[in-house]
Amino acid sequence: MKKNLTALMAGLVFGLGLTVSQMVNPDKVLSFLDIFGSWDPSLAFVMGSALAVTAVGYFVVGKRETPLFAEKFEIPGKREIDAPLAIGAVLFGIGWGLVGLCPGPAISALSLGGLKVIGFFAAMAGGMAIFQFTKRYWAGES
Repeated sequence: MKKNLTALMAGLVFGLGLTVSQMVNPDKVLSFLDIFGSWDPSLAFVMGSALAVTAVGYFVVGKRETPLFAEKFEIPGKREIDAPLAIGAVLFGIGWGLVGLCPGPAISALSLGGLKVIGFFAAMAGGMAIFQFTKRYWAGES
C-alpha cells in the first residue's frame, strides 16, 4: 500500500510539473524544437531543472544501502547501444518532432482532451502493443 501511494504521489507531482511547465502543450514543444524558426528556449530551463533535480536525487539515494519502498535498487545494467535502443530513440524523436508530445506529457495531456492528444495516445498504445507482439515473436514465444 505504501509503495502504491508513493507511486501515485510521484505520478501526480510529475504530471503537475509537466502541466505547469507547459510540456503538455504541443505548440509550446514544437516552438522549442523549431530552432531555425520561432524558437522558444523556455523548455530548455525545464529540462535543465529536471536534470539538476535528478542529479541531486541520485546523489542522495546513492548514499542509501536500500530503497525506502523496495527490497533492492533496480539499476539497469545494460550499457551498450543496440538496434532496439537506436530505433526507439529515432521513433521517439520523430513522434516528438511531428506532434510535440512524448509519452509522459501525452498521458498528462489526456486530462485536457483534444483529438490530437487522443490520437497520439492511441498511436502510442498501438505502437507499444506491436512492440510487445514482435518482441515475443522474435523470441520465439508466438
